[in-house]
Amino acid sequence: MIESIVIFSSLTLILGLVLGYAAIRFKVKGNPLVDQIDAILPQTQCGQCDFPGCRPYAEALAKGEAQINQCPPGGQEGADALAELLGVETLVLNEEHGETKPDHVVYVDEKLCIGCTLCIQACPVDAFVGASKVMTTVIEKECTGCDLCIPVCPVDCIYVREIKPTLSTFIPDSPGESHA
Repeated sequence: MIESIVIFSSLTLILGLVLGYAAIRFKVKGNPLVDQIDAILPQTQCGQCDFPGCRPYAEALAKGEAQINQCPPGGQEGADALAELLGVETLVLNEEHGETKPDHVVYVDEKLCIGCTLCIQACPVDAFVGASKVMTTVIEKECTGCDLCIPVCPVDCIYVREIKPTLSTFIPDSPGESHA
């Protein structure tokens, strides 16, 4: 009796080790094209492209289920970069999904904030700090400028602040290119 328990335990241990090794050795890696597409997208997680975030949009693009011109935060430059990566003809940005806006973040007028936390719930990147019935504020470094918090605010205390380029964030135009 003890002998059969030892045999089955040993067999179980050996099979478990083999399966564990196989899971690590033969792990299916994600689609590298999805990773490349996702790296081009602006990571605002705004949902303007009709997908719940940048990664699902990248997956749809890789499968050919979405157009390259559905990302307003990425702008025409993003659509052009996606076209180049995917080897397709570039498309003009689709205005049905919104318009391209300058880089910006939001901030809360703390004197007007009632602490409803609706902005916290709407934010896809957890850029808000606050609690119920307590003033809320934005962690500016975390804000992607998706603006999903603005329409849910019942007292209209959330405003947009354009991000001005600094020496560390300025990207000059390529020769012959102008954004004026």
